Amino acid sequence: MDSAIELQDLHFMKIAIQLSDEHSRARHGGPFGALVVRNNEILAAGWNQVTSANDPTAHAEIVAIRSAAAGIRSFQLRGCVLYASCEPCPMCLAAAYWARLDRVVFAATRADAGAAGFDDATLYSQLALPIASRSLPMRQILRDQALGILDQWRQMPDKIAY
Repeated sequence: MDSAIELQDLHFMKIAIQLSDEHSRARHGGPFGALVVRNNEILAAGWNQVTSANDPTAHAEIVAIRSAAAGIRSFQLRGCVLYASCEPCPMCLAAAYWARLDRVVFAATRADAGAAGFDDATLYSQLALPIASRSLPMRQILRDQALGILDQWRQMPDKIAY
């Protein structure tokens, strides 16, 4: 890795970790912090707010991605890097892909998070199972109606593809 990039990564990761420490001590949520950075500039910072906002989706990475996208007025974050104090959970990883981030840099692993009581392993294992075998009951209904709307979307000439 280029030493300049490595120094940038270290700099921004230290900030993400500092956010995780500061906000978990303040009881804003779990011990997680994240930044979205473009061209060596922090576009957005996020910290876990699950318990303080009563929002199960308010993970640090999601908060940072939402804020960055709103700030640049684009749902695509190409050219951006996500710095996360911990390996993103499946939801946050999916959001990173949907946002078209260039890359993700993280500190602690999902196993480290699991040892601290955050059980991402269960989510990863559930996603690998067939729908009928998952612990969250799921039922498919009205597929034909939904397919009609998907077909309508597919044929829409002026849609914004993502």
